[in-house]
Amino acid sequence: MAHQARINTVVESLTKAPRNVAFPTKNGQVQPTSEIFGQNVFSRKEMARMLPKPVYKTFVQTLKGNHTMDKVTADAIAHAVKVWAIERGASHFTHWFQPLNDSTAEKHDSFLTLKSNFVDGHEEVTAIDSFSGSQLLQSEPDASSFPSGGMRSTFEARGYTVWDTKSPMFIQEGPHGTFILYIPSVFISYNGEALDEKSVLLRSSEILERVALDVLNIIEPKDSETRSKSVHTTLGTEQEYFLIDRALYTLRPDLKITGRTLLGGLPPRHQQLEDHYFGKIPTRVLSAISECEYELAKLGVPIKTRHNEVAPAQFEVAPIFEEALLAVDHNLLTMDVLHRVAHRHKLKVLFHEKPFRGVNGSGKHCNWSMSTDNGENLLDPTANPEKNTRFLLFLVATLKGVYDHGDLLRAGVASASNDHRLGAHEAPPGIISAFLGSQLTEVLDAVEQNRPVNYATAGLELKHVRVKGTVLDLKVANLPPIARDLTDRNRTSPFAFTGNKFEFRAVGSKQSPSFPVTLLNSAVAKALTEILADLNAIKGNKPVASEEEQLTIIRKYIKLTKPIRFEGDNYSDEWVKEAAKRGLANITKSPAAFLRLLRKENKDMLVKMGVFSEAELTSRYHILVEKYAKDITIEAQTMITMVIQQVLPAAYQYRRDLAEAASFMKNIGVGAAPEIDLLNELTPIVNTLQKDITALKYLMVDLREVHDIVKLADDCCEKVVPKMEAIRELADKLERNVADKLWPLPKYTELFLNI
Repeated sequence: MAHQARINTVVESLTKAPRNVAFPTKNGQVQPTSEIFGQNVFSRKEMARMLPKPVYKTFVQTLKGNHTMDKVTADAIAHAVKVWAIERGASHFTHWFQPLNDSTAEKHDSFLTLKSNFVDGHEEVTAIDSFSGSQLLQSEPDASSFPSGGMRSTFEARGYTVWDTKSPMFIQEGPHGTFILYIPSVFISYNGEALDEKSVLLRSSEILERVALDVLNIIEPKDSETRSKSVHTTLGTEQEYFLIDRALYTLRPDLKITGRTLLGGLPPRHQQLEDHYFGKIPTRVLSAISECEYELAKLGVPIKTRHNEVAPAQFEVAPIFEEALLAVDHNLLTMDVLHRVAHRHKLKVLFHEKPFRGVNGSGKHCNWSMSTDNGENLLDPTANPEKNTRFLLFLVATLKGVYDHGDLLRAGVASASNDHRLGAHEAPPGIISAFLGSQLTEVLDAVEQNRPVNYATAGLELKHVRVKGTVLDLKVANLPPIARDLTDRNRTSPFAFTGNKFEFRAVGSKQSPSFPVTLLNSAVAKALTEILADLNAIKGNKPVASEEEQLTIIRKYIKLTKPIRFEGDNYSDEWVKEAAKRGLANITKSPAAFLRLLRKENKDMLVKMGVFSEAELTSRYHILVEKYAKDITIEAQTMITMVIQQVLPAAYQYRRDLAEAASFMKNIGVGAAPEIDLLNELTPIVNTLQKDITALKYLMVDLREVHDIVKLADDCCEKVVPKMEAIRELADKLERNVADKLWPLPKYTELFLNI
């Protein structure tokens, strides 16, 4: 029956009619994306159009931190956004926030309000649409039902969502043609502790801006008209994911419950021919992605790139870089819209970092930089990086932050799911290092040694390359010269400089980028604080540090950060040995990584910088540890159920079929050696699998008595995970040997190729 379900599902996927999507047209052609971009967003431009000028001016001052939101302003904005949303079909509103579970949360409230009037002693009720400033500013979800790491007891339920004025409101489609107004918010406890990802991201961004401006004030001329007035971090998140047929997905309990396949072996052909990456996108997938891009364009999410990834059925979408606070919201929206649109196309999107063993997993490469209000990228090396002291100061500050708190960044990307990906020769290892490329390495060496840059040493004095690293002549008559970046790309590096930004490649595909970016912001802000103190000390009473004084500080930090810089293969065993000599931590498992949050240097930095309170940081540690233990426990229990109820029965049936066939052959005088040989091969596998699954079952019973969550996580890591790996090896051997008609689960071949 299970085999027939697999066949029916495959046949259905091949015969079902494709989904037709009516894209908006103009003059008989599909309307350009630029004309629909942001149409469902209550943008600053829309606010300026709908609000009285004094109210809008007050709101802008609030964004700059120069004014507190008053009731008049809040009520005016609430009225304007209510009118705007209802005109577009909205019936409900929600405070949209990011609790500490790598997801988003929302509670829908109707605009409907009942107004009572008493006439002649009788109550007359009138239904009206209403939305007040107080409803806009805050809401009250049940704080006891979200992860809090011990900061809140079950009976302490009060918590608040508060409108994040820096993120624009937007509408999304609801049921039956209605829409819902989304209000991006932070989530705090009754006592003001952060219970979400966004609060600490906002704090880290403000702290980084403040100290970055202080540094710029020391190095920029006081009378400069282009003097920076604000600094913000920029972020571009490359979102990787898998798409599989939804009907096949429903036949895999492991995918439905855990997000990854706990059992299953590779088909003969998967990614080894290297033909999927940038290959032709399958028709159904392209249709889904195209619809997703359309939906995201209306939400103001600037998706720029789509392509096949390395593994079969794996894809990527990437946006244009934006201010980090907005980019995080947009990444979470992208994941949500991908999920909903895939469902319409009878597909299932998988964001798990390693849904399929043996092929590449998925990451969320976070491209991070800093920019001023003048649009100047502080990590842009320009044509002569050796003369750009501003770039060099912010470069070495970033390197110093990563060097001092690399283990903290490793903790920020740790999870049970990302453990399968990190260090697996497809993603960065557990050692955090930074890659700069040959030219920037030579630039730093030259600055440190106070000598001219030797471009031949950097490998850039090539026959067809202009030395400043800008143009590559292909020496083919009909091909134009092309731009060449200052650095090559090192895909094995967890933190690589890629032209004018750093690419943090270790971030997991299903996690929110908020936490890793918060930690990175904080580490760089701390390093900038140290550089600021050195600049103040060396310049004395002068208003601005001279170029030579700046270079003196730059040389100091070039020397200090040498151990974190590595230009080679991060996958190699040699790098593991070299990293140990340099004193860099090699953290291969999540429980050990989580502990780094509480390392004194990391804890002191985060608390003193004001990003976390001590209670918030401790709670974050406990939340991560508890989630890890729960994830492994759920996987183990799912594996036990699948093996006992599906895998072993299929093996038993096949052994019985073989035994009956062998007996029949003997009865008619025909040799039964093939059947007996296969029986003899299967029997020890089945015996060992039955023994191991029983042992895992009893181990999970024993772990119920472990109430120390830290010990439980360690036991899951050291005892449960190895046992599950051994069980998987046995089950996958059975998959290869048991008759296909008896196998109850869709195989990788079907999951990869039926899209």
